[in-house]
Amino acid sequence: MIETSTVPPTHSSALTERQKSWLILIALWLLLLVLASLRPLAVPDEGRYGEVSRWMLVSGDWLTPRLDGIPFFHKPPLLHWLQAISLTLFGVNELALRLVPALHAGGMLAALYLAARTVSTEVIARRAVIMLGTSLTFLVGGQYINHDMLVATWIGLAIWAFAFAFMAGDRPNASLARLGFLACALGMLSKGLIGIALPGLVIFVWLIWTRQFKKVLYLPWITGLALFAAGALPWFVLAQETYPDFFNYMFIGQQLNRYTAASYNNPQPWWFYLLALALLLFPWVFFALGQVRRVTTMTLASNMGLPEAWWRLCWAWVLAILVFFSIPHSKLVGYILPVTPALALLAAVGWQRTMAHRAIAGKVFAGLVVVNIGIALAIVLTVGGITKTTRTQDIAAVLACAATPNDTIYVSDAYPYDLPFYLQSRKPMVVLGDWPQIRQHSGDGWQRELFEGADFDANAARALQQPEVLAQAGLLKGNWYVARGDDPVKGGLPGWRLFFSGAGWKLYQSGDLGADSAAKGPETAQHESLPGCKNQRRK
Repeated sequence: MIETSTVPPTHSSALTERQKSWLILIALWLLLLVLASLRPLAVPDEGRYGEVSRWMLVSGDWLTPRLDGIPFFHKPPLLHWLQAISLTLFGVNELALRLVPALHAGGMLAALYLAARTVSTEVIARRAVIMLGTSLTFLVGGQYINHDMLVATWIGLAIWAFAFAFMAGDRPNASLARLGFLACALGMLSKGLIGIALPGLVIFVWLIWTRQFKKVLYLPWITGLALFAAGALPWFVLAQETYPDFFNYMFIGQQLNRYTAASYNNPQPWWFYLLALALLLFPWVFFALGQVRRVTTMTLASNMGLPEAWWRLCWAWVLAILVFFSIPHSKLVGYILPVTPALALLAAVGWQRTMAHRAIAGKVFAGLVVVNIGIALAIVLTVGGITKTTRTQDIAAVLACAATPNDTIYVSDAYPYDLPFYLQSRKPMVVLGDWPQIRQHSGDGWQRELFEGADFDANAARALQQPEVLAQAGLLKGNWYVARGDDPVKGGLPGWRLFFSGAGWKLYQSGDLGADSAAKGPETAQHESLPGCKNQRRK
């Protein structure tokens, strides 16, 4: 007689654990989207990059990123391409913009999980995901509209791909290496040369440290470079053909000079990124730093949970990029995002060594997760109020319904980066200033962004005009003036009247000619509002 088992078949525990890990990863990403929906655009960065993407959509010019209709070649266009597509699919709103960095942040998290569970254990991989996914890197940086999360994600994917390719045997795995070349191409399209330089630097240091450098000879150079060229170069070549000074401006002016010169914004001391990492990956980073002893003593412990070659990759990853970005005088927090996946994996290993065996470890870990999420939520909920006077969302809510698409908007004193996005206007604003004088004395700010971009396009440069035009504009209907300081009424300019006073900006309307205007009575004819008016009415 053949006996049959009465025990029902079950899924393997490994599959169940992996399902838990993926559910946690998805939950963290959904939390990121919720947080991303709770705040207005931050200026200048989110207003600037969000509006460049919207303008690309409404203008139909997918070659040239533009700010106020003026070429804006500070960064390559991948962010703007993707955000313009997102705006097409989901409408013109903040969350549609933030979906692009959020998707990249989710990709960074998924790549960390897949790599960590391959080289270590499921427990450590999941813990690394939770550490990165509950950090400010993910919950705040992962929703911030700029190029940093995009390039950080593609740099990380390139490093993982090349590392796994080199660890495949005596010769690199060709398919994984080609994936690394393609990731470098997308990194270059995200933010320029660092998309190539940083993965190359990390892999170079790691190969030397692990004595694998001779494997470089066996990379699929021909097909890999062909993939890189096909992905990265067409836009750069087309931009150079259209604008002859493009290469010099982007690669020399915006990349090399910003790295080597001391005249740009945000000068910071050499230790700036140590503090930045402590905040971006708080408190998990301290469990990674507990392993620094191994860097100096080179003692190898069997209970590390991470093979030596991969442990060295993580430290090469962190230290090479940290040193690279600590050299320039100008430093911004987002630059250091590429190191956070490696640091999270090191932190998970550090936790395994120092805390996992303790009876209270689970409660402590859960408590730290709750604290981190609470910090991120507090930042998201309070930042709108703190930045209220620098934004123009309140002005836009009034102007979008009062103005028509053919009206002209004049601005001065500062540049309202978020105003065109909320208005959804299709006509460039006129930016007032003594531009010949500004060219002589302007620092690294919004004015330089505009007049340098105007040098590429004479027609677009007409958006930059002298303050004197405001006097004539006040005598004609259909003009608006948005400013922080100058009051055209007190300045003796006829025709202007205060229309609305916001938290930090004021809105003036033209065509108010006293008794003549009053005799005509109020205008009752319906007019076509700006597209942004529909969003304001929904609110």
